[in-house]
This record gives sequence, structure tokens and C-alpha cells, in this order.
Amino acid sequence: MPSVLPLNQTTTHPYFQSRLVESIDGVRHKLGWNVPPEELIHIPQHWLSYQEPEASLHFLLGLLYIGFFFMATIGNGLVIWIFSTSKSLRTASNMFVVNLAFCDFFMMIKTPIFIYNSFYRGFALGHFGCQIFAFIGSLSGIGAGMTNACIAYDRYTTITRPFDGKITRTKALVMIIAVWVYTVPWAVLPLLEVWGRFAPEGYLTACSFDYLTNTFDNHVFVATIFVCSYVIPMSMIIYFYSQIVSKVFSHEKALREQAKKMNVESLRSNQSKNSESAELRIAKAAITICFLFVASWTPYAVLALIGAFGDQGLLTPSVTMVPACACKFVACLDPYIYAISHPRYRLELQKRLPWLAIKESEPETQSVTTTNSTTQPTVTT
Repeated sequence: MPSVLPLNQTTTHPYFQSRLVESIDGVRHKLGWNVPPEELIHIPQHWLSYQEPEASLHFLLGLLYIGFFFMATIGNGLVIWIFSTSKSLRTASNMFVVNLAFCDFFMMIKTPIFIYNSFYRGFALGHFGCQIFAFIGSLSGIGAGMTNACIAYDRYTTITRPFDGKITRTKALVMIIAVWVYTVPWAVLPLLEVWGRFAPEGYLTACSFDYLTNTFDNHVFVATIFVCSYVIPMSMIIYFYSQIVSKVFSHEKALREQAKKMNVESLRSNQSKNSESAELRIAKAAITICFLFVASWTPYAVLALIGAFGDQGLLTPSVTMVPACACKFVACLDPYIYAISHPRYRLELQKRLPWLAIKESEPETQSVTTTNSTTQPTVTT
């Protein structure tokens, strides 16, 4: 062996790899981590510097993820089934709903890996299982974010331009394809370790992209994926929904002023009020789901930034597991929000699964009330 090696060769040279494994293996045995020696090279040493969590924490997380798995697969499975097969729900807007449900459903496919690792209390499925887990998580997470941005755009165009702003099925399909073309590289690049990599995190029962390796390339990767998978969809969501709120407020103000001039209480008929109620429920469902996306992925984004550019001492294994659970929990909630808030979806569930005892009446025909130059915006689904 040469007496001096270039810095970039010290992590690939067999001598240094064996010494590194021996060093980490000593830490592993001292702190009790249940990791096969041959898998140590794939684990950031940061996690091995902590004591292994108690067995009860592993088991509780495993049970929690079992609940997530059944709740999400049943809920999202119903959404995909009902929205895909019901003629009244096969609209351009609802294509985004199906795509979001697919992302949430796909995200929960990886949970058996986590459950197995949790009951094994460690890195049971090894590097291969870690790569599958993180790959699915990247695809589904970034895909859900961009789909939420598309939903926000669809709501924006429908409400602010009710006559010429409707998205066609062709345009919706093109947008969905664009979402996946945008998403796939962010999962493939770290999988192939072309740029970035996937690594275990927290209790070593879950995996994500590596935000702990202190190299320039990895810092650039973390910063780039932060902007592309979090900042961009978040900015779109905030912009479109702020425009919707602004439009609704200005529209309501115009209606009140016009009603005052005509000396009437309201310009809307009872039928229009009923239609507005259904439309408002749909809009609230979309806003709630996008809010949940913001609330669930913001902690994970902050965690990644701290790992790459901040004090890594703040990232204990237990702290890291909290954002991961939040993301899975939101994937469970999304379909049930639609079940509560989407009238036509509830109606279809009532027809096909009467034992659910859902009480939903047939929606009345929507109408548009026009007074002078003021038009009531409508939302069609």
C-alpha cells in the first residue's frame, strides 16, 4: 500500500474500507445496534453514535405503520376505484385526484419493509431493502407534491375563469405525464448514486436520501432537491390558493355592493346557494389536502437542511422518525378528506357500498347567476 493516497481514494481503497468497517463495528457493538457487519459501510456513522432505541419503541412504530398501511391502502384504493370507474367522476379535474391517490397508495407499498425492520429491531433487509424503500418514497413524495400543485392550478383556473378556464382531459393527462417526467430523475439519480445516494436514517428501519455526508456534491444535491421537490410545488400551491382567496373575497364584495344598490338581501337564489355549498365543500377539500402536504413535508425539508448545512447534533434518531411518520399519516388522511367533503364521491360510495351507511342526496343542477357584469364563479368536478 502506498504511504500516501489522494483524499478521494481513501474511502474506496480496500485497506481504508476494512479499517472503517472495523471502527464502526466496534461502535455498533458498544451501542447495541442490530446491524450486519457487511452492511455497516452503507450506514452514516452519525446514527451509530447514538444508543439503539428500546425494543418497545421499535414495536410501537411497527404497530403504528401497520395501522397506516391498512388505513391508506383501503382509503386510497377506494378513491382510485370509484374515481376511475364512475362516469360522473371521470373529469379532467378528478384525474389529478386519482394521481394523488395513486401516489399515496404507492407510498404505503413500502411500509412492509419498515414493519419487518421494526420487528427485527434493525437493518434487517439490508442495503437492497433500503434502496427499494427510499426509491418508492422519493417517487411518491415528490409526485404527490407536484400533483398537489396541479390541483391548486386546476382550482385556480376553474374558480377565477369559470367559462374559459376549465382544463380538458387531454391537458390534464399532459400535466400528469409532466409530473412523472419531472419526478423520476430525483429518484433514479440517488438510486444509481450518480448524484446523491439513499441511506438509512433514524432507527435504521427507514431510508431516505443521504443528507448527512459532508461533501460539496452532496450539499449541492440536498439544496437542489430541496428547491425542486419542496420550494417549487410549495410556491405554486401558495400562489394559486392565495389568488383563489383574493378572487373569492373581491367577488363577494362586488355581490354585496350590487345587492345593496338593488335593495335586496342577496343576489343568489336558493338553488344557487345549494350549488355553492357543494362547490365550497370541494374547494375546502382541495385546500385542506394541500395544507396537509405543506404541514407534513415542511418538517422533513427542515430536517434535511439541518443535516446538510446545520448542527447535525440536533438530529437524534427519535427526532428523525417524527417527520417520517407525519408524511405517512397524511397519505392516510387524504382519501378520507375526499370521502367527507366530495359530494359525488360520497354518492358513489353510497350506491356501491350501502353498508357504509353514507347519507348523501343527489346534487341539484348547478346554475350561474349573472347580474350586470358580476358572475358567480362555479367549480365543476
